[in-house]
Amino acid sequence: MTVFGKNIIETLSIDSLIFGFEDGLKILLVKHRTGISAGRWALPGGWICHNESLDDAAHRILYALTGVSDVYLEQLRAFGSLDRFPEKRVVTVAYYALVKPNAYKLIPGFTASDARWFAIQNLPSLPYDHNDILSFGLKHLRHIVKHEPIGFNLLPEKFTLLHLQELYESILGIKLDKPNFRRKMIKMQLLTDGEEKERGVAHRAAKLYRFDKSVYDEWKKKGFNFEF
Repeated sequence: MTVFGKNIIETLSIDSLIFGFEDGLKILLVKHRTGISAGRWALPGGWICHNESLDDAAHRILYALTGVSDVYLEQLRAFGSLDRFPEKRVVTVAYYALVKPNAYKLIPGFTASDARWFAIQNLPSLPYDHNDILSFGLKHLRHIVKHEPIGFNLLPEKFTLLHLQELYESILGIKLDKPNFRRKMIKMQLLTDGEEKERGVAHRAAKLYRFDKSVYDEWKKKGFNFEF
């Protein structure tokens, strides 16, 4: 079988977890237009071509299905259960990325009839082992959030402490103590005062902050143990 003029390997595929934060944690899904899962929502994925690296395949497939490009995709792990695909033995390599949803215009294409962001708490039925892949990806993300700073790729340039707390709560799936969370964040010196407040809000305007990129990158490099 060929795709984009290249032969493909029909026993090796890519599936990508594209996480975004906008009124809660979200995941990007595509609706299959063809094949045995036609009409169902699934993680963006497809076959790898011969003479194509895994990373190149991941970026090609994501762009072809959703129009999303220029994202940092990190390899998560391989999934190869004997029964994960109904017709034959297929191993898939999962990737993940953290992005701002409003930074991308979704353009479904190739074998996808639609592409859309879904709240993690309100997902449609997913085919194959995509629920297992998503579950593993969430566990990995929850581990990362406790050992590396998270937010640079998910929040706008300026944000409130409440927005930052909501991000952590959405990823961890728990309610955090507000004073304790803010105290820890301020102590880490990750944030700089934006010297302005929210505008056009009905409630009392909150102070806006930015990430201090040099401090952010240093914490990301050396890591920490952020227990809540």
